[in-house]
Amino acid sequence: MELNGQDETFDVVVVGGGPAGATAAHELGRQGRSVLLLDRGGRIKPCGGAVPPKLLEEFDVPESLLVAKSNCARVISPESRAVDMPINGFVGMVDREVFDEWLRNRAAMTGVERRTGRFQSLEHAEDGRAIVVYKASGDDGGDSGDTIRKVTARLVIGADGARSEVARQSIPEAHSIPFVAAYHEIVSSPQQGSHDFDGARCDVYYQGELSPDFYAWIFPHGDCTSVGVGTANKGFSMRAAVTKLRERTGMGDSETIRREGAPIPLRTLKCWDNGQNVLLAGDAAGVVAPASGEGIYYAMFSGRLAADAAEQFCLTGNPKALRKARKRFMRAHGRVFWILGILQKFWYKSDKRRERFVSICRDPDVQELTWEAYMHKRLVRAKPLAHVRIFFKDMAHLLGIASTK
Repeated sequence: MELNGQDETFDVVVVGGGPAGATAAHELGRQGRSVLLLDRGGRIKPCGGAVPPKLLEEFDVPESLLVAKSNCARVISPESRAVDMPINGFVGMVDREVFDEWLRNRAAMTGVERRTGRFQSLEHAEDGRAIVVYKASGDDGGDSGDTIRKVTARLVIGADGARSEVARQSIPEAHSIPFVAAYHEIVSSPQQGSHDFDGARCDVYYQGELSPDFYAWIFPHGDCTSVGVGTANKGFSMRAAVTKLRERTGMGDSETIRREGAPIPLRTLKCWDNGQNVLLAGDAAGVVAPASGEGIYYAMFSGRLAADAAEQFCLTGNPKALRKARKRFMRAHGRVFWILGILQKFWYKSDKRRERFVSICRDPDVQELTWEAYMHKRLVRAKPLAHVRIFFKDMAHLLGIASTK
């Protein structure tokens, strides 16, 4: 195995080319920083692909990247009662393979250097800089697939997913963070209206037989559809659940385009940096919304904050600047994550509670505030009477005195 010594230095090496890493690299490239974006390539994260319009606006993403728009979400209870939640506007759908590559290419247009390789380890130089050791792929500068390379950086941003090796080698808590496993199959979409299929509607199944502790989904992406499931139960067969859902909804014979699986973090890490030369972002930092599993917007938001913190670190040399990324994220979204975490722990616990949860979703106040929060990524404080009404309705369901029909 060939070993190349470190003869290159960058301001920042970003490990991971998903939405978080690509956004961080893009922001730093715009600041004129020398950046290496290291991505292992050849992998697509299992993801429903939903993005709010706010993402397009906030991160200057063209609407042409959307493969579909949903104007309704349907939630289905354990007893197969369906509740439609119309959207005032739309939720966009992206193909992660195309979307992530567009983000990486945009970063490269700012001068960021892209390389394909697998991160191996971190070493630390005496002057405080980090040495990134990675295995280069065959298309990386002509090197063979078993070439080990080293590059030096003032800072490393770990955006290499839920099982982040950068995090595991740098942040002690990363070893104990809980995960939900996600699995989906991308299939050819059925004809509009066949077996009640609607290409402009997302279906979410809160049924224990499909997921004992999370949910299953059908998210149309235009010509193809994501059919998936999430669970933290290691003994549960996700593939069998997806097969069951496909057969039940008339997609059993649809062409299977690809199958993908990956872990999704259930909790945001309490620390995103090592106090020296490593900072996390995206799934590596645990920024996935509880209850919904939404991660694309939060990944990109955390990537931007990581870039801001990295720029301050490069300007001042003070590692305390790295702490600001997590502080700013939690200030913006911590309360929403806390509320969603409570929701998931309580309402997802049993099919009996899920039945009541779906019943609550019929309420117009719940629907309005849910979509307001989702579309604008903030809690709605301007409608106190709606919050009061929801509180008393929730209490009625908790006490079992409200009808689920």
